[in-house]
Amino acid sequence: MLNTWQEWVGTETGVVVGSVLGIPVAVLVMLLLALYRRLTRHPLPWRTALADVGMVYGTLPWVWIIMLPGEEPGVAGKLSLVPFADILDLAAHGDVGQIVGNMLVFAALGFFAPLRFAALRSVWRVPAFAAACSAFLEIAQFVLRLDRVSSVDDVLLNALGAGLASLLSWWWWRPKQAVVRERQLVAV
Repeated sequence: MLNTWQEWVGTETGVVVGSVLGIPVAVLVMLLLALYRRLTRHPLPWRTALADVGMVYGTLPWVWIIMLPGEEPGVAGKLSLVPFADILDLAAHGDVGQIVGNMLVFAALGFFAPLRFAALRSVWRVPAFAAACSAFLEIAQFVLRLDRVSSVDDVLLNALGAGLASLLSWWWWRPKQAVVRERQLVAV
């Protein structure tokens, strides 16, 4: 029984299957959270509930995969501190999936965090926050000796993905003054 459980939570496939099966739970949590916030007269209960669940549900599986040990746990993994070296190597070998996967790690955080936290309502703050979170994970991989590659390029790609995702949600959280200025310019 324990071995089966480890196979599910300790593999990338298990994490992906668990995430897909968790969709109804995530939707239920979002609905209950929104209803609770509505009853307590919280401003924007549906938006904040969606943002909270979206950040966690969209980021946690990726973080789980990142923190899975490699083939030899307890062995120090590779450390790559030369910017763009790994990206160029992956591109040269046609491993676009690895590049895109790294860009998706904090994409949900980048999309939903500005909706929830006013301090992150900046196209520059979101990638900076994602880079800090990513650097923490890369350092943890190395310190915990998970037999994984800890790379500065992962930090760059994670931050880029979060920044691009924040642009996708920008219309939803953009400063309202920008809209007023646009209307004033059109009127002139």
